[in-house]
Amino acid sequence: MTGQPPDDGADRALYEPSDVMPPAFWAFHELYHQAYFEYAYVQLGDQISADRLVDQTFVFLAVIWQQATSRESVEAFAWRLLKERVAAELADQGRDPAAKETLAFERAIRAACDPILDSFRSEFRAQVTELEDGMGLYAAIARLPERQFDVMVLQFALGFSTKRTALVMGVCEATVRSTRRAAKCRLAADLGLQFGEDTDDEE
Repeated sequence: MTGQPPDDGADRALYEPSDVMPPAFWAFHELYHQAYFEYAYVQLGDQISADRLVDQTFVFLAVIWQQATSRESVEAFAWRLLKERVAAELADQGRDPAAKETLAFERAIRAACDPILDSFRSEFRAQVTELEDGMGLYAAIARLPERQFDVMVLQFALGFSTKRTALVMGVCEATVRSTRRAAKCRLAADLGLQFGEDTDDEE
């Protein structure tokens, strides 16, 4: 992240001390800005674009903060907003919202493959030998449903804990665990492996 405020005057206002925005907004900004940037960077593959998109997302959140906080989960609302903006940016560029062609996406998936392979090796040992290059797993991760993909990227590629992932996505930790387990079961099935339902105890 560049850490530089956007050039737009309205965007600059977000970064200037103001009595208008409540402390809760600034606490939210402090807690999630970096996580949003890292996810946007994985998807967009460009640091400047990701930085600008996340800054603009927080500007919009500031404008509708009262409405956002009236939602059941402001975290879940903001996460959906970020993902919609990322998808719109990719669509404007004529790219697949899954962003599978970006170098950042490829790096993220490859980074996620190693710890997942380690986990699978402990379960399947010799059966995983043919997956050592990670290519089969790479393709399988790219085919995961959206929420399962997000959990795998946040936890395995970006290194977020279960608690941090739950906070960023605006869901409970049990949802993250069950989604991660479902993703790993789906990956194992896609790779012709049998993955036990009660083996996923990572935090």
